[in-house]
Amino acid sequence: MNRTEARERIMQLLYQMDIQGDYSRECRERYLEANFRKNSQREYADQLSDAVADHIGEIDERLNAISSKWNTKRMAKVDLAIARLALGEIFYMDAIPDAVAINEAVDLAKKYSTNESRRFINGILGQIVKKKDEPNSELDIGN
Repeated sequence: MNRTEARERIMQLLYQMDIQGDYSRECRERYLEANFRKNSQREYADQLSDAVADHIGEIDERLNAISSKWNTKRMAKVDLAIARLALGEIFYMDAIPDAVAINEAVDLAKKYSTNESRRFINGILGQIVKKKDEPNSELDIGN
């Protein structure tokens, strides 16, 4: 399994957790054990799923700060999972370049969502990356 495939599986995990309303470590561990057993991407999967689950409130606040018309309660669940995954990489995994996180998110949206969603995800993530290092930005949450 390569990193792109690992992202796809983590997006599926995030989608599942949102649908079930279960962000517990046990839920993540069951999924990761079933999908990343003896896999070179397991450490990455652990780090990313933990980062998103541990910071989901902050991630959603950032999404809502940028996307006032389509807050997280109104977003399609697949789009929300993709955006959360990308923001987990952008804010909590320094080894992943922001551009890579955005490109991979757009690729996931192409595969799992609509053309409009692809553009929406690209736009919202691009805005967040532009504003994330600004002093006193509305994105300076929990830091």
